[in-house]
Amino acid sequence: MTSGPVAVVDCGTNTTRLLITDGQEPAAIRRSEITRLGRGVDATGSLDPSAVERTLVCLTEYRQAIDAHSPTAVRFIATSAVRDAANRSDFLQPAESILGAAPEVLSGRQEAETAFRGAVSDLDAADGPFLVVDIGGGSTELSFGEHHCTEALSLDIGSVRLTEKYVHHDPPLPEELAACLSVTELHLDDAVRAIPALGGPCRLVGVAGTITTVAAVELGLATYDRDQVHHFRLSKDAAEDVFRTLATETLADRVHNPGLHPGRADVIVAGVCILVRIMRYFDFDECLVSESDLLDGLALGLLDAQQHG
Repeated sequence: MTSGPVAVVDCGTNTTRLLITDGQEPAAIRRSEITRLGRGVDATGSLDPSAVERTLVCLTEYRQAIDAHSPTAVRFIATSAVRDAANRSDFLQPAESILGAAPEVLSGRQEAETAFRGAVSDLDAADGPFLVVDIGGGSTELSFGEHHCTEALSLDIGSVRLTEKYVHHDPPLPEELAACLSVTELHLDDAVRAIPALGGPCRLVGVAGTITTVAAVELGLATYDRDQVHHFRLSKDAAEDVFRTLATETLADRVHNPGLHPGRADVIVAGVCILVRIMRYFDFDECLVSESDLLDGLALGLLDAQQHG
């Protein structure tokens, strides 16, 4: 049995992330860069060359960190933007050369199931069942279960996708916000038809950048603090308040909110539209914010395989 740290790289629509861990906290390395790999994919069906180049530069830096920690296994995954892009090989081939690991393009269901595993890994199953919501740049994953994920699906709504499609003014016009909210509602209608259990009693757990950012803004974190955000109980009223604040500010003003990364400021409003619509739709009073997510679920899978291999 080989033991040691593992490394996971996640290339999402908005962010490119790295986790190197042996399963203990704090992890050896957690890094996240906003590379916007999915810029324009919804409209064009293709990855933009400049976005590909930005992301490859980031991966080159990540490879240096990976080499410095000599992990026993490396997993490299891509999600919504790459799933949707006709020219995905323009990114995946050079990325594989840089990282030395074969890329995996996760399906929406695989992404949802893995996010669930990460999100509930340090929760008491007796507090479930859980509805885990992962709001990404290009898609939003819903997963449901207690100890294990029993139902999962992916919705084609995300902070980047909805911004590019519906938000064209600064600050957004009321009708642009209404469009983001109503499109989200239509997707949730479809989700409940597909998985009726989603409409039953459960605890909402939220992961990924949009939700952790709302928590950080509510906390007023001048410097991002993972420990303060992890398992923060974000009330529905607080989420609505952050939504009102961010949606009525110009981008120039919005970037000054403590807790909001400047690189996320142009797409955060659409992301928060998804969050508040979910909380309204299912009548959740609060969202348990988790810093453990897809990346952690992937790492747990590698560590389990290492332990039992």
